[in-house]
Amino acid sequence: MLVHSRRTRRALQAAFLALFLPVFALPFLVVVTASLATRWSGVLPSGATLDHYRAVAHADALDALTTSVLTAVTASVLALVTGTWAALAARGSRLRRAIEVLFVLPVAVPSVVVGLSLLVAFSKPPFLLNGTSTIVVLAHAVLVTAFAHQSVTAALDRLDPAYEQAAASLGASPLRVLVRVKVPLLLPSLSAAAGLCFALSMGELSATMMLYPPDWVPLPVKVFAATDRGALFPGAALAVLLMATTLLVLLAVSRIRTKAAHR
Repeated sequence: MLVHSRRTRRALQAAFLALFLPVFALPFLVVVTASLATRWSGVLPSGATLDHYRAVAHADALDALTTSVLTAVTASVLALVTGTWAALAARGSRLRRAIEVLFVLPVAVPSVVVGLSLLVAFSKPPFLLNGTSTIVVLAHAVLVTAFAHQSVTAALDRLDPAYEQAAASLGASPLRVLVRVKVPLLLPSLSAAAGLCFALSMGELSATMMLYPPDWVPLPVKVFAATDRGALFPGAALAVLLMATTLLVLLAVSRIRTKAAHR
Protein backbone atom coordinates (compact mmCIF):
# COMPACT_ATOMS: atom_id res chain seq x y z
CA MET A 1 0.00 0.00 0.00
CA LEU A 2 1.03 3.61 -0.50
CA VAL A 3 0.36 4.43 3.15
CA HIS A 4 2.26 2.31 5.68
CA SER A 5 1.09 3.90 8.92
CA ARG A 6 -1.88 2.10 10.46
CA ARG A 7 -3.24 5.30 11.97
CA THR A 8 -3.05 7.12 8.65
CA ARG A 9 -4.73 4.22 6.85
CA ARG A 10 -7.61 4.26 9.32
CA ALA A 11 -7.95 8.02 8.95
CA LEU A 12 -8.08 7.69 5.17
CA GLN A 13 -10.62 4.88 5.41
CA ALA A 14 -12.79 6.95 7.74
CA ALA A 15 -12.58 9.92 5.38
CA PHE A 16 -13.49 7.69 2.45
CA LEU A 17 -16.54 6.31 4.26
CA ALA A 18 -17.58 9.80 5.33
CA LEU A 19 -17.54 10.89 1.69
CA PHE A 20 -18.78 7.65 0.12
CA LEU A 21 -21.85 7.03 2.27
CA PRO A 22 -23.59 10.42 1.84
CA VAL A 23 -22.69 10.89 -1.81
CA PHE A 24 -23.07 7.38 -3.24
CA ALA A 25 -24.57 4.87 -0.83
CA LEU A 26 -27.15 6.99 0.98
CA PRO A 27 -29.30 7.80 -2.11
CA PHE A 28 -29.58 4.07 -2.93
CA LEU A 29 -30.48 3.32 0.69
CA VAL A 30 -33.17 6.00 0.63
CA VAL A 31 -34.72 4.53 -2.53
CA VAL A 32 -34.72 1.01 -1.10
CA THR A 33 -36.22 2.24 2.16
CA ALA A 34 -38.90 4.22 0.34
CA SER A 35 -39.88 1.14 -1.66
CA LEU A 36 -40.69 -0.62 1.63
CA ALA A 37 -42.45 2.28 3.36
CA THR A 38 -46.11 3.13 3.73
CA ARG A 39 -45.56 6.74 4.82
CA TRP A 40 -42.61 9.09 5.14
CA SER A 41 -43.57 12.29 6.89
CA GLY A 42 -40.62 12.63 9.26
CA VAL A 43 -36.92 11.98 9.25
CA LEU A 44 -37.51 8.23 9.04
CA PRO A 45 -40.32 6.33 7.29
CA SER A 46 -43.19 4.89 9.27
CA GLY A 47 -44.61 1.48 8.45
CA ALA A 48 -43.17 -1.33 6.38
CA THR A 49 -44.86 -3.14 3.54
CA LEU A 50 -44.18 -5.30 0.51
CA ASP A 51 -47.31 -4.12 -1.29
CA HIS A 52 -45.31 -1.97 -3.70
CA TYR A 53 -43.32 -4.99 -4.85
CA ARG A 54 -46.49 -7.09 -5.09
CA ALA A 55 -47.97 -4.40 -7.30
CA VAL A 56 -44.85 -4.42 -9.44
CA ALA A 57 -45.04 -8.20 -9.84
CA HIS A 58 -48.66 -8.07 -10.97
CA ALA A 59 -48.52 -4.94 -13.12
CA ASP A 60 -47.04 -4.26 -16.53
CA ALA A 61 -43.72 -3.31 -14.89
CA LEU A 62 -42.23 -6.68 -15.80
CA ASP A 63 -43.06 -6.02 -19.45
CA ALA A 64 -41.33 -2.66 -19.13
CA LEU A 65 -38.32 -4.37 -17.55
CA THR A 66 -38.18 -6.85 -20.43
CA THR A 67 -38.39 -3.93 -22.86
CA SER A 68 -35.50 -2.18 -21.10
CA VAL A 69 -33.34 -5.31 -21.12
CA LEU A 70 -34.02 -6.03 -24.80
CA THR A 71 -33.30 -2.41 -25.70
CA ALA A 72 -30.09 -2.32 -23.67
CA VAL A 73 -28.81 -5.65 -25.01
CA THR A 74 -29.53 -4.76 -28.64
CA ALA A 75 -28.09 -1.26 -28.30
CA SER A 76 -24.98 -2.63 -26.56
CA VAL A 77 -24.38 -5.18 -29.32
CA LEU A 78 -24.77 -2.50 -31.99
CA ALA A 79 -22.46 -0.19 -30.06
CA LEU A 80 -19.79 -2.87 -29.63
CA VAL A 81 -19.85 -3.88 -33.29
CA THR A 82 -19.82 -0.29 -34.55
CA GLY A 83 -17.32 1.00 -32.01
CA THR A 84 -14.93 -1.92 -32.45
CA TRP A 85 -15.08 -1.74 -36.23
CA ALA A 86 -14.43 2.00 -36.19
CA ALA A 87 -11.55 1.67 -33.70
CA LEU A 88 -9.89 -1.04 -35.80
CA ALA A 89 -10.44 0.86 -39.04
CA ALA A 90 -9.12 4.15 -37.64
CA ARG A 91 -5.98 2.65 -36.10
CA GLY A 92 -3.03 4.35 -37.71
CA SER A 93 -5.29 6.47 -39.93
CA ARG A 94 -5.00 10.23 -40.35
CA LEU A 95 -8.76 10.44 -39.79
CA ARG A 96 -8.54 8.94 -36.32
CA ARG A 97 -9.09 12.24 -34.48
CA ALA A 98 -12.04 13.14 -36.69
CA ILE A 99 -13.62 9.73 -36.09
CA GLU A 100 -13.14 10.05 -32.34
CA VAL A 101 -14.81 13.47 -32.36
CA LEU A 102 -17.67 12.05 -34.43
CA PHE A 103 -18.35 9.28 -31.92
CA VAL A 104 -18.00 11.53 -28.87
CA LEU A 105 -20.31 14.20 -30.26
CA PRO A 106 -23.61 12.50 -29.23
CA VAL A 107 -22.51 12.40 -25.57
CA ALA A 108 -21.13 15.94 -25.70
CA VAL A 109 -24.63 17.33 -26.20
CA PRO A 110 -27.76 16.70 -24.10
CA SER A 111 -29.39 13.38 -24.93
CA VAL A 112 -32.65 15.17 -25.62
CA VAL A 113 -30.90 16.75 -28.63
CA VAL A 114 -30.06 13.30 -29.94
CA GLY A 115 -33.67 12.24 -29.49
CA LEU A 116 -34.94 15.30 -31.33
CA SER A 117 -32.49 14.81 -34.19
CA LEU A 118 -33.57 11.19 -34.67
CA LEU A 119 -37.22 12.19 -34.43
CA VAL A 120 -36.78 14.74 -37.21
CA ALA A 121 -34.56 12.51 -39.36
CA PHE A 122 -36.76 9.41 -39.28
CA SER A 123 -40.28 10.85 -39.31
CA LYS A 124 -40.75 10.74 -43.08
CA PRO A 125 -40.15 8.15 -45.83
CA PRO A 126 -37.97 6.53 -46.98
CA PHE A 127 -36.68 6.05 -43.40
CA LEU A 128 -39.89 6.14 -41.41
CA LEU A 129 -38.99 4.86 -37.93
CA ASN A 130 -41.05 7.21 -35.78
CA GLY A 131 -43.47 5.26 -33.60
CA THR A 132 -41.45 2.04 -33.69
CA SER A 133 -39.19 0.31 -31.20
CA THR A 134 -36.33 0.54 -33.72
CA ILE A 135 -35.90 4.27 -33.21
CA VAL A 136 -35.60 3.78 -29.43
CA VAL A 137 -32.92 1.14 -29.86
CA LEU A 138 -31.14 3.34 -32.40
CA ALA A 139 -31.14 6.31 -30.01
CA HIS A 140 -29.66 4.19 -27.21
CA ALA A 141 -27.02 2.80 -29.57
CA VAL A 142 -26.03 6.29 -30.71
CA LEU A 143 -25.69 7.45 -27.10
CA VAL A 144 -23.54 4.54 -25.87
CA THR A 145 -21.38 3.78 -28.93
CA ALA A 146 -18.88 6.46 -27.87
CA PHE A 147 -18.02 4.51 -24.72
CA ALA A 148 -17.49 1.28 -26.63
CA HIS A 149 -15.32 3.05 -29.19
CA GLN A 150 -13.19 4.77 -26.56
CA SER A 151 -12.70 1.54 -24.60
CA VAL A 152 -11.60 -0.45 -27.65
CA THR A 153 -9.40 2.40 -28.88
CA ALA A 154 -7.59 2.58 -25.54
CA ALA A 155 -7.13 -1.21 -25.52
CA LEU A 156 -5.70 -1.15 -29.05
CA ASP A 157 -3.21 1.54 -28.03
CA ARG A 158 -1.98 -0.74 -25.21
CA LEU A 159 -1.86 -3.83 -27.41
CA ASP A 160 1.64 -5.12 -28.04
CA PRO A 161 2.17 -5.29 -31.83
CA ALA A 162 4.55 -8.22 -31.34
CA TYR A 163 1.59 -10.61 -31.14
CA GLU A 164 0.26 -9.53 -34.51
CA GLN A 165 3.72 -9.56 -36.07
CA ALA A 166 4.44 -13.05 -34.75
CA ALA A 167 1.15 -14.38 -36.13
CA ALA A 168 1.73 -12.71 -39.49
CA SER A 169 5.28 -14.07 -39.70
CA LEU A 170 3.86 -17.57 -39.27
CA GLY A 171 1.67 -17.09 -42.32
CA ALA A 172 -1.62 -16.04 -40.72
CA SER A 173 -3.85 -13.90 -42.90
CA PRO A 174 -5.04 -10.48 -41.66
CA LEU A 175 -8.50 -11.92 -40.99
CA ARG A 176 -7.02 -14.82 -38.99
CA VAL A 177 -4.84 -12.39 -37.02
CA LEU A 178 -7.94 -10.34 -36.22
CA VAL A 179 -10.08 -13.31 -35.15
CA ARG A 180 -7.47 -15.42 -33.37
CA VAL A 181 -5.14 -12.75 -31.95
CA LYS A 182 -6.68 -9.27 -31.69
CA VAL A 183 -10.21 -10.13 -30.62
CA PRO A 184 -9.16 -12.54 -27.80
CA LEU A 185 -6.74 -9.91 -26.48
CA LEU A 186 -9.51 -7.31 -26.60
CA LEU A 187 -12.09 -9.46 -24.78
CA PRO A 188 -11.56 -7.85 -21.33
CA SER A 189 -12.05 -4.38 -22.81
CA LEU A 190 -15.00 -5.54 -24.90
CA SER A 191 -16.75 -7.05 -21.88
CA ALA A 192 -16.11 -3.91 -19.83
CA ALA A 193 -17.51 -1.77 -22.64
CA ALA A 194 -20.53 -4.07 -22.92
CA GLY A 195 -21.29 -3.67 -19.22
CA LEU A 196 -20.95 0.11 -19.37
CA CYS A 197 -23.14 0.37 -22.48
CA PHE A 198 -25.78 -1.86 -20.91
CA ALA A 199 -25.88 0.14 -17.67
CA LEU A 200 -26.12 3.48 -19.49
CA SER A 201 -28.85 2.20 -21.77
CA MET A 202 -30.87 0.81 -18.85
CA GLY A 203 -30.94 4.26 -17.24
CA GLU A 204 -31.50 6.38 -20.35
CA LEU A 205 -34.61 8.56 -20.08
CA SER A 206 -34.38 11.94 -21.87
CA ALA A 207 -34.12 10.71 -25.46
CA THR A 208 -36.43 7.77 -24.71
CA MET A 209 -39.21 10.09 -23.52
CA MET A 210 -39.22 11.77 -26.93
CA LEU A 211 -39.23 8.59 -29.00
CA TYR A 212 -40.90 5.64 -27.29
CA PRO A 213 -44.13 4.28 -28.81
CA PRO A 214 -47.05 3.06 -26.62
CA ASP A 215 -46.12 -0.59 -27.17
CA TRP A 216 -42.43 -0.17 -26.26
CA VAL A 217 -42.20 1.48 -22.84
CA PRO A 218 -38.86 1.02 -21.01
CA LEU A 219 -38.79 0.83 -17.23
CA PRO A 220 -37.22 4.30 -16.63
CA VAL A 221 -40.29 5.80 -18.31
CA LYS A 222 -42.48 3.86 -15.86
CA VAL A 223 -40.43 5.18 -12.94
CA PHE A 224 -40.79 8.74 -14.20
CA ALA A 225 -44.52 8.35 -14.80
CA ALA A 226 -45.10 6.92 -11.32
CA THR A 227 -43.18 9.68 -9.55
CA ASP A 228 -44.69 12.37 -11.79
CA ARG A 229 -48.21 11.50 -10.60
CA GLY A 230 -47.09 11.44 -6.97
CA ALA A 231 -46.73 7.67 -6.50
CA LEU A 232 -43.27 7.97 -4.98
CA PHE A 233 -43.17 4.67 -3.11
CA PRO A 234 -44.33 2.49 -6.05
CA GLY A 235 -41.87 4.44 -8.20
CA ALA A 236 -39.12 3.60 -5.72
CA ALA A 237 -40.01 -0.11 -6.02
CA LEU A 238 -39.70 0.18 -9.80
CA ALA A 239 -36.35 1.92 -9.38
CA VAL A 240 -35.10 -0.88 -7.11
CA LEU A 241 -36.16 -3.43 -9.74
CA LEU A 242 -34.24 -1.46 -12.36
CA MET A 243 -31.13 -1.20 -10.15
CA ALA A 244 -31.19 -4.88 -9.17
CA THR A 245 -31.49 -6.07 -12.76
CA THR A 246 -28.67 -3.80 -13.91
CA LEU A 247 -26.39 -4.92 -11.07
CA LEU A 248 -27.05 -8.61 -11.77
CA VAL A 249 -26.15 -8.17 -15.43
CA LEU A 250 -23.02 -6.19 -14.52
CA LEU A 251 -21.95 -8.94 -12.10
CA ALA A 252 -22.36 -11.52 -14.87
CA VAL A 253 -20.36 -9.35 -17.28
CA SER A 254 -17.69 -8.88 -14.60
CA ARG A 255 -17.25 -12.65 -14.29
CA ILE A 256 -16.90 -12.94 -18.06
CA ARG A 257 -14.34 -10.14 -18.02
CA THR A 258 -12.36 -11.87 -15.27
CA LYS A 259 -12.25 -15.15 -17.19
CA ALA A 260 -11.22 -13.31 -20.35
CA ALA A 261 -8.42 -11.51 -18.48
CA HIS A 262 -7.10 -14.80 -17.10
CA ARG A 263 -6.99 -16.25 -20.62
